[in-house]
Amino acid sequence: MAKSLKGLVRLMKYQKLLTERAIDQIPEEQTYEVLPGFEHSVAVLMKHISGNLHSHWTNFRTEDGEKPWRNREGEFEDTFANGQELMEHWNRGWETFFIAMDSISDDETESFMYIRNEGHTLAEAAMRSLSHISYHTGQIVMIARCFAGENWNSLSVPKGKTEEYNRKKFAQEKSIGFYKERLK
Repeated sequence: MAKSLKGLVRLMKYQKLLTERAIDQIPEEQTYEVLPGFEHSVAVLMKHISGNLHSHWTNFRTEDGEKPWRNREGEFEDTFANGQELMEHWNRGWETFFIAMDSISDDETESFMYIRNEGHTLAEAAMRSLSHISYHTGQIVMIARCFAGENWNSLSVPKGKTEEYNRKKFAQEKSIGFYKERLK
């Protein structure tokens, strides 16, 4: 993997982790529900993320990222029989992305790939994926938080706990960071 992409890959792993920690806080059936005022369910957003990653990063050196076999419109339809099927689909997209990132060398990051005929360096395309996935991760977390209500366990610093959290963190030795320690 290109050294310059390692931090980005850790951030992508963090987005995946946030999504999974959010959905772990709601019953499986709620992953398929659409909240009033929202357009998509958690399952549909996960399906779209996976489809996007799988399409963009399959054969990215030789084919456009928007594959003829991709059914983007179908990504916004819930077609999963159960949670296991959803998670298998989810993990397939991520696996495609991580394998692609592992295959990129330092001297390739400025090489071009295309998404809908628009050229991106590999580094730019990876950042585009991070930005896109982060947007949808935020949606998923918000939906899960709405469903969980008072049972929600914060995925970051809980409201009203900043001082306590900072005291605890600053009492510790400096570390190499959350991303490096937990998302290798």
